[in-house]
Amino acid sequence: MPTTPDAPVLDTLAAMTIDSIERCGMDDATLILTRIAALAAMDAPAISYLAHVDPAIKANLTLEQVQDVLVAIAPVVGTARVMAAAGHITEALGFAVAVAESDAEAMAKAETQSRSGS
Repeated sequence: MPTTPDAPVLDTLAAMTIDSIERCGMDDATLILTRIAALAAMDAPAISYLAHVDPAIKANLTLEQVQDVLVAIAPVVGTARVMAAAGHITEALGFAVAVAESDAEAMAKAETQSRSGS
């Protein structure tokens, strides 16, 4: 996968992710839940969880499944990391919702302009 000069870091991360998925035998839901557990264990920031929102939706993951993962790893990674992960996940979901709403508003505005310009 060739990189572009504008986003070499994002291109590299995308290529690594694609390679990982292609080499992994897990189903999509298990893969995303495993990644969420790893992010929590590392005390990853919200932006790291944001990258997993769309794949989690596509894998039909439920909030209960994500909560179950956090409950399962709490004795290993500790309550502070689990609580931080819950906050970061909430922040990432809030950002994802805000972006989706903004996109929907922009599309509606463009459609309205298109209709009035015809």
